[in-house]
Amino acid sequence: MSDASAGDVVLFEMVADHVALVTLNRPEKRNAINGEVAAALEAIVKKTEADPVIRCVILTSSLDKVFCAGADLAAVSGGTGLAMETEDGGFAGFVYANRLKPWIAAVEGLAVAGGCEICLACDMIVASHNAGFGLPEVKRGLLAGAGGLHRLPNRMPVAIANEMIATGDPIAAERAAQHGLVNCLVEPGKTVEAAMALASRIVCNAPLSVQYSLAAAREGAVLPEAQGRAIAAQRMQLLRETEDFKEGPLAFVEKREPVWKGR
Repeated sequence: MSDASAGDVVLFEMVADHVALVTLNRPEKRNAINGEVAAALEAIVKKTEADPVIRCVILTSSLDKVFCAGADLAAVSGGTGLAMETEDGGFAGFVYANRLKPWIAAVEGLAVAGGCEICLACDMIVASHNAGFGLPEVKRGLLAGAGGLHRLPNRMPVAIANEMIATGDPIAAERAAQHGLVNCLVEPGKTVEAAMALASRIVCNAPLSVQYSLAAAREGAVLPEAQGRAIAAQRMQLLRETEDFKEGPLAFVEKREPVWKGR
């Protein structure tokens, strides 16, 4: 089921039970982010968060050689760069969006500058062997201000992240996987399929457990242990008040598959 029309810069469709596929679709500009893309992506984030049927979202590209080239530099040079940010989501309407549901980036080709930062805003990354990741902002007198400078060193060794930030040079998918940036590598053309397989392993779990667990992991990743424990405890308290918290143990005792309600 698709909500897209032929001219949409971001496509949306349901591709499996509880799994949505979002596709960046501005091929003539290598999926560079402008105001239209940012507004569309922000609207989709809010839509997926509000829909209880959706438990996981895959983000991919309509191109096979470029995931996203980052900000539309024509817009930046023309003084309309802020249009590619939204109040709620930040750059691309996505990188700082307030969301709980897991997103998986399915990356074919280059994800550079803001495109790399969009990937870093996702919870997991599946990449093809032809993928590459980079923050080339320093080559243009700019700065990776959409999450790259603080997220990249938290997702891979600091020395490698610093190398990418200071040189602006991209790294190949194999090196990204070697240093933990990528969850798995697949043959070109297979990233969405692999991401769907990963999503299927996620959506069979209690949806609120997944959401609260990932939220605690995101928030606690950069905090001292005591604060991280406090955040996990807060999320556990919220979970205790849900129907699914009771359903999981009950299903185990009754030797049946749990029926998750997401509430």
